[in-house]
Amino acid sequence: MQYRVGLTGGIASGKSAVGAAFERLGVPVIDADTLAREAVQPGSAGLHDVLARFGPSLLQPDGRLDRRALRAIVFADPTARHDLEAIVHPRIQALLTERIGAVTTPYCVLAIPLLVEGNGRIPVDRVLVVDCPREVQLARLLARDGETLAGAEAILAAQATRAARLARADDVIDNTGPIEALDSAVATLHRQYLQAALLHPKSAEMV
Repeated sequence: MQYRVGLTGGIASGKSAVGAAFERLGVPVIDADTLAREAVQPGSAGLHDVLARFGPSLLQPDGRLDRRALRAIVFADPTARHDLEAIVHPRIQALLTERIGAVTTPYCVLAIPLLVEGNGRIPVDRVLVVDCPREVQLARLLARDGETLAGAEAILAAQATRAARLARADDVIDNTGPIEALDSAVATLHRQYLQAALLHPKSAEMV
């Protein structure tokens, strides 16, 4: 099995920017958010099951799922969130396994927003956390997604705390500074991960 780096962090922490920096270095980044969209693409069994549970009003005119409306539902209702996870997570896991199997590089990055919350469901060799203060996350959510303050607070409350993520981290990238600083931090980690993958090939362990 390929050496796997689990990339995680709270919403609006900068995971996508860090993932893009790894991709520029030729490292495959398998994004769970992308797979989540694939799991409920138009005409899929996943979309059918989501609509059966949450109602046909979530189907947009173009045949796609209204993810923003669904997000508002599940972040306000823990039972609804668990129901959605039961529908989508097994499909994401199957797609993830398929994509990992196609990797030919020494290591790959698995971008999994809820890696810590998943309690080791996804096997990785190392956990990389993208970190920033809660107030920075809130500001980015309000500016980027047009969320209300109450909506942004609900999203953050449904995720693991900053302290919980940092407690699970093997490596941390601080993303409170300029975006340009990420490339240097990622390049340093890339060299470390290459060495680890080449010198210590092994099956990924649950973390």
